[in-house]
Amino acid sequence: MARWSARNPWKAIIGWLVLVVVCVGAGAVVGTNQAGGSDFWVGEAGRAEAIATEGGLVQPPTERVLITQRGGGQVGESAARAADDVARRLGGLPSVDQVQAPRTAQDGTAVLVTFTMVGTAKDATAALPDVNAQVEQARGGYGDVQLEQTGTVSTSQGNSAQLGSDLLRAELITFPVTLVILLLVFGALLAAAVPLLLAISSVGTALGLYGLASYAFPDAGGAVANVVLLMGMAVGVDYSLFYLKRVREERARAGGRIDHRTAVELAAVTSGHAIVVSGVAVLVSLVGLYLADDVIFSSITTGSIIVVLVAVLSSLTVLPALLAKLGGRVDRRSVRKNGARPESEQPSRVWQGLLRPATRHPVVTLVVATGAMLLLALPALGITLRVEGNDTFPKTIPAIATYDRMTQSFPAEGVAHFVAVQADAGQADAVRRALTSLDQRAQADPLFADTTEPRLRSSADGRITTLELPVPTGANAEASIRSLDVLRSTLLPATVGAVPGARYAVSGQVARSVDYVEHQGERTPLIVGFVLLATFVMMSTSFRSVVIGLVGIALNVLSAAAAFGALVAVFQGTWAQDLLGFASGGFVSSRIPLILFVILFGLSMDYQVFVVSRIREGVLAGLPTRRAVAEGVTRSAGVVTSAAVVMVSVFVSFLFVGLLELKQIGFGLAVAVILDAVVIRILVLPSLLTLLGHRSWWPGKVPVPAAPGVAARRAEHTLR
Repeated sequence: MARWSARNPWKAIIGWLVLVVVCVGAGAVVGTNQAGGSDFWVGEAGRAEAIATEGGLVQPPTERVLITQRGGGQVGESAARAADDVARRLGGLPSVDQVQAPRTAQDGTAVLVTFTMVGTAKDATAALPDVNAQVEQARGGYGDVQLEQTGTVSTSQGNSAQLGSDLLRAELITFPVTLVILLLVFGALLAAAVPLLLAISSVGTALGLYGLASYAFPDAGGAVANVVLLMGMAVGVDYSLFYLKRVREERARAGGRIDHRTAVELAAVTSGHAIVVSGVAVLVSLVGLYLADDVIFSSITTGSIIVVLVAVLSSLTVLPALLAKLGGRVDRRSVRKNGARPESEQPSRVWQGLLRPATRHPVVTLVVATGAMLLLALPALGITLRVEGNDTFPKTIPAIATYDRMTQSFPAEGVAHFVAVQADAGQADAVRRALTSLDQRAQADPLFADTTEPRLRSSADGRITTLELPVPTGANAEASIRSLDVLRSTLLPATVGAVPGARYAVSGQVARSVDYVEHQGERTPLIVGFVLLATFVMMSTSFRSVVIGLVGIALNVLSAAAAFGALVAVFQGTWAQDLLGFASGGFVSSRIPLILFVILFGLSMDYQVFVVSRIREGVLAGLPTRRAVAEGVTRSAGVVTSAAVVMVSVFVSFLFVGLLELKQIGFGLAVAVILDAVVIRILVLPSLLTLLGHRSWWPGKVPVPAAPGVAARRAEHTLR
C-alpha cells in the first residue's frame, strides 16, 4: 500500500480527500443514532425501570424554579406573586405536563415551583428554550427576587454547554502546542504540519463513520466524541511521527544518495510494519471493552476502533504519498539550504547516558525501577468507584449551583429512591398499603428525607405501582448508599415482600450508581483476561517470541497499575483540588479504570512495538542482545520521546475540562505515557532484555551472535 501510494501520490492524496469528504458528509446526513433508556438499564435498577416502563410510570423530566430574595433572608409577598406568575406561564405551555402548587421552604428563605414536562428527555430538551423564555419573562417583572432554574434537563444542557466550551479551550491549546512540539522535532514547518493535519482529518473521518456505525452500536452520548478526538490526535500524530522520522533516517543511512520515494518505501518495511502491528494491538485491546455489556463502553469502543483504523490507513496511504510528493521540502532548513546530511545517525549521548545503568547494571536498575513503579501503584489498592453526578459537576454551571441551593432549602427535592412494584390487579390495594407502610417506616429513619405525603403512582390497570423515597444527602454520599441497602435488605422485604406474588425493585440515582459499579466489577475479570490473552498472542506472533509476549504483558500491567495509583492519590484526596481545578468527591469515576486499562494497553504497544522492533532488527543483523538493546533503544529514544510529548500534550489539555471524568482520563493517560516512555522503555525493558539475553527471542530462531567486529559490519550491511 505504501509503495503504491508513494509511486502514485496524486491518486492516493485525492483518494484520501474524497474519503474524508464522503465520510464527513455521510455522517452529517444520517446523523447519530442515540441510545434509548432501555440501553442503559443495569441490574436491579434496570429491572425497576422496566417495570415502571411497562406501567407507563417512568419518571418524567422534572424541572424546578427556585425563587429567593435578593441579598438573602426571608422571602416576602413578591416571591409568592412571582411563583404564581411562573406557575401560570408554564401551565400554558403544551410542552409542560403538570405544574405543582408553589411551596415555601420550612425556614422561609425560598419558594419552589416544580413542573414535569411532556415526553422523553429528548423531547424535553427540544422544548426547554420555550420554558426558559417564560421564566425569563417572569424574571423581568420582579426585581427584588431572584428566579433560578434547575432540573434534569437544565443540568444536562448546562453540563453539555460547559463541556463544549471547555473542549474548545482544550483544542485551542492542543493544536498550537502540538504544532510547536512537532516543529522542534522536525525543524521544518511543513514536516510539522503534515502529522497534525492528517490527525485532524482522521478524527473528522472517524466521527463521520461513527455516525453510520451508531445504527449498529447506539451512541451513548457523553464523552464519546471527546475520546475519539483524544485517541485520534494521539495515535494519528504518533504514527506520522514514526514514519517521517524513519524516512529521514533511511536517507541519512544512505548518505542522501536515495530519493524520498525510495526512503518512503524503505520506511514502510520497518516503521510502516511497526505501525500496523501497533494499530492491531490497540484494536485488540479496545475490542475487550465490548465484553463490558454496556452501551457507554460499546460507544467509546466503536468510536476508538474507527479512529485507530483510519489513522493506520492514513499512515499507509496519504502519508507516504505526501512525503514522496513533498520530497526535500520536509527536510530541515539546513539540509534544504546548505545540502547538509539529512539526519545524524549517531545516537544522542544523553540517551546513551540514561541507558547505561540498564545495560551495565541491569539487576539493580530493574529492581529499583520496578520497586518505584510498585510504590506508586500502592494507592490503587484503596480505590473507591462511584458514578459522577450533580455533586461533582462544576459549580460554575448555573443549574448545578441552583440545584445545590435548592436541596439546602428543600432536601426532599434532591436524590430519591424509586421503588417499582408489579402484582396482579387484585392485589393493588394491598400493594398500596404496603408502600404506604414502607413510606412511614422510611420517615422514621434519619437516612430518608421528610415528605408531606407518600409519592405514590399507579398504572391504569392497577398492576404496577411506584413510590419515591427522597434522601437528604447526595447520590454518592455514604449515607445515601446505606439508605439503599436498608431499603433493599430490610424495609422492602418487611412490607412489599409480604404481598403474595408481588415483584419489586429499586432504581434511582443511588441505585443506578451502585448497580453500575457492581455490574462493572463482575465484567472486569473477563475484560482484563481477554485483553491480556489477546495482547500476548498478538505480540508473541508478531515477534515470534513467547518471552517478548510475556514481557509486554508484565510491563503494560506495571505501567497501568502505577497510573491507577497516581490517579487515586490525586482524585480521591483533596490536596490537588486547587492545583487541577476540581472538587473531589472522594472517589474515582467508575468507568475510568476499564477505559484507562484498555486504552493504556493499546497505546503502550505503540512504544513497545516500535522499540522492540528496532532491537530485533539489530538481533537479526547479528548483534548480541545487549548491544542490540543499546542500539535499538538509543536510536528509537528520540522519536519515542517526541511521540510521548505529543501524546502527553493532548492528554494534559483535558485537565482544563470541567467534567471530572474527562479530567481523570486525561490525567491517567498523561501519567501512564510519561511512565511508559521514560521508566519502562529506558530502564525496565532494556534491563530485562539485557538479563534475558538471547533467551528473549525464544522459541523464535535468530542468528547466533557473531564476534563484535563481524556483528557490527553485518548489522551495518543489513541496515543499509
